[in-house]
Amino acid sequence: MISTKLTALGVAVLEMLHEKPMHPYEMAQLMRERYVDDRVKLKAGSLYHTVERLLRNGFVEVTETQRDGRRPERTVYAMTPAGKDAFVQRARQMLGDVAPEYPELLSGLAAIDDLGHETSLLELEHRITRLRAAVAADEVILGRLRTDGTPEAYWLDVRYAAAHREFELAWVRRLHADLSSGRIPFPSDGTPKPDLNLVKEGHARQTG
Repeated sequence: MISTKLTALGVAVLEMLHEKPMHPYEMAQLMRERYVDDRVKLKAGSLYHTVERLLRNGFVEVTETQRDGRRPERTVYAMTPAGKDAFVQRARQMLGDVAPEYPELLSGLAAIDDLGHETSLLELEHRITRLRAAVAADEVILGRLRTDGTPEAYWLDVRYAAAHREFELAWVRRLHADLSSGRIPFPSDGTPKPDLNLVKEGHARQTG
């Protein structure tokens, strides 16, 4: 049975088709212009695969086939009523539900005591450098969006991503400072890790 749950890229495709029928190449161009590729992994292969899955599930339909000179034919897709219903349902879940996420940074933080003091500080410095560059790029993009007249409701996702990176930069800087100063000491070699499940169970009993 084909799963009908929309992926983030599937939602992005239907978001584009809310405006008008499009072929995948036009969708990809518009997504990049609107920085959609900052929130979903956008590759040509995965985009075409997503469109095909939406077609099989009845969420989009073929409206026409275009040909421009010697270029390959381009199939134009439109959203169906079933696609609109699925889009609204999934978008509401994405906006209102708190879903578990698994960022790689959490696993990296959990391994800090295994990496050791010097290596951990070095990698945190690398992360700070990359985050500073990303935050600077965000400021340029946000400045452009504020001045070009684009309604703010259309770039709330860009604002959120920028605020998230700014928060992460501040947090990682504080962590680096705390580890450098010794305020957060590294465990001695051979110190067993605590059982965090016991801590969570104790908290659950207190709040239950």
